Amino acid sequence: MRTKSVYSPYLALIVAVAQVVMSEGAYWGQRSFRSPLDPWAYGLLLVGPLMVLVRRRFPVTSLVVTLAATFAFVWGGYPYGPIFFSPAILIFTLITEKRRLLGWITAGVMLAFFLIYAYLSGQRDFFHDVWITTFMLLFMVIAELIRIAMERRSERQRMQEEESRRQASEERLTMAQELHDVLAHNISLIHVQASTALHLIDDHPEQARTALATIKTASKEVLGEMRSVLNVLREGAPRSPTAGLDRLDDLAERSGLDVTIKRVGSRALPPTVERAAYRIVQESLTNAARHAPGSRVTVRLEYGERELAVLVTDTGATRPAVLSEEGSGNGIPGMRERASALGGTLEAGPADGGFRVEARLPLPSASAPESAPESAPASAPAEENS
Repeated sequence: MRTKSVYSPYLALIVAVAQVVMSEGAYWGQRSFRSPLDPWAYGLLLVGPLMVLVRRRFPVTSLVVTLAATFAFVWGGYPYGPIFFSPAILIFTLITEKRRLLGWITAGVMLAFFLIYAYLSGQRDFFHDVWITTFMLLFMVIAELIRIAMERRSERQRMQEEESRRQASEERLTMAQELHDVLAHNISLIHVQASTALHLIDDHPEQARTALATIKTASKEVLGEMRSVLNVLREGAPRSPTAGLDRLDDLAERSGLDVTIKRVGSRALPPTVERAAYRIVQESLTNAARHAPGSRVTVRLEYGERELAVLVTDTGATRPAVLSEEGSGNGIPGMRERASALGGTLEAGPADGGFRVEARLPLPSASAPESAPESAPASAPAEENS
């Protein structure tokens, strides 16, 4: 509304100049049967532009005053034509601003006036009446078509804005989930290693030194990953590569557990699937470090043609779990949400004295598995101990 009001003075000025100047020209074409312009006529010509200026604040009053001035001008025998600019603009405004009934009533009143005036002034011509009626209907149809086009454009803009807000909300949710996983894993690891260092610092200082080195590495890692996620919020800021399965070895080394990584098969993975698989393994190792310290953990990645199977198992705790009663309890639901978001499944529960997490993430169908470069960690079936 503010943008529209900015243009009202200019529109009113243009209409005022057009009605006065063009009415002078219209008189020369109608001087044989219409009266010349006088001060009263010029005053009537300026009433309409003045009402155009205040039409948004006083829509009904400006309409009534403009119609009265238009009818008085026509009834006074002054030249036809430009005097109709003002009422046309007001009627068009009513139609496009959802006052359609008032707009159509006004058009009907004007049409009745013209027909009655023509009859009383002796212009009893059927074709004259048809021409006026056709012109009025055509004007109203054009106004309605413009209104429909404006409403459709407004609806498209509204839908685009809603879609933008939805995408922004999804992106914020994704970033929040990434931050949760990064913080939960690394802070849990830091807590476990700090507890270990406190127990060993007096009797086994060298082992305590190893735990403290792990804490240093983990804290550096969490800061780096937080910057990677938060940089997305800064326009034009570089973003670090998304956490992927090529970083599993580092993840296993920092977990403080005896981790064996097995890969069966090889193929290219969509970034969303690779990130979800990485986070599932990360959360599984976090749970193992929290609830099953000292256990042996096996991570198995099976690259199928239609799905990626992720299996993480541990053999159970060999020493008291320092953090077994701590945590929010959102780890497994979070992993299940990641798998479900991709159309996959995740099962987690006790197995053979330890714990088992199995996720199946669907992949785009491929005629043959794609081979990765030999230097990539997943380039061939392999078994690694960390």
